[in-house]
Amino acid sequence: MGERGFLQRTDQQFHWTNAGYASFDAFLAVLTARKRKTIRRERAEALANDISVHWLTGSDLTEEAWDAFFEFYMETGSRKWGRPYLTRTFYSLVGETMRDQILLVMAKRAGRWIAGAINFIGSHTLFGRHWGAIEHHPFLHFELCYYQAIDYAIAHKLPRVEAGAQGEHKISRGYMPTTTHSAHYIADPGLRRGIADYLVRERAYVEAVGAELAATAPYRKDFSLEPE
Repeated sequence: MGERGFLQRTDQQFHWTNAGYASFDAFLAVLTARKRKTIRRERAEALANDISVHWLTGSDLTEEAWDAFFEFYMETGSRKWGRPYLTRTFYSLVGETMRDQILLVMAKRAGRWIAGAINFIGSHTLFGRHWGAIEHHPFLHFELCYYQAIDYAIAHKLPRVEAGAQGEHKISRGYMPTTTHSAHYIADPGLRRGIADYLVRERAYVEAVGAELAATAPYRKDFSLEPE
């Protein structure tokens, strides 16, 4: 697309790579001892208050489940993002048309749903998107959004979990900075020149930050995610 006149942009997301792990413990085994201990503690504390976690997909995606998840989305979205933009109808529509490609990771306590994270299931990737909660418990966000996604990917032999952009805290939980690419056609010549100049500097910045963040990886030094 660059050869056809599109401006090329790089950005950064955080992805977890499945190195053929048989279990979550097998994944933990390739981390440093300190990181293993931290993750085990976080997972235990997240579910300490009689919280149970459930995977909802396919026919499990009932209107009741969507009602609960929409409440999470509105509560957390209003507090964190300022203006939630998805409607309740959106969830019903994707539930009807994509139910086998959606995974809701939902937490329940005292007989009611209290938090959840939405994921979209691709052929090779689990795409984690937004989450929300009406009760706040230590590390529950990490459990629903990151650790449960890893569990699901391992169980279903998915090579990758894409946890989206932002959040350097994802690195210590096994999600590594990954360069993403996009292409953009700018018709106005003056605007195009200004954007092209900016993108040169932005690409250098993204590359430098990626290298710096990768150096903080939680994996043992004798382990590599790169294929042999």
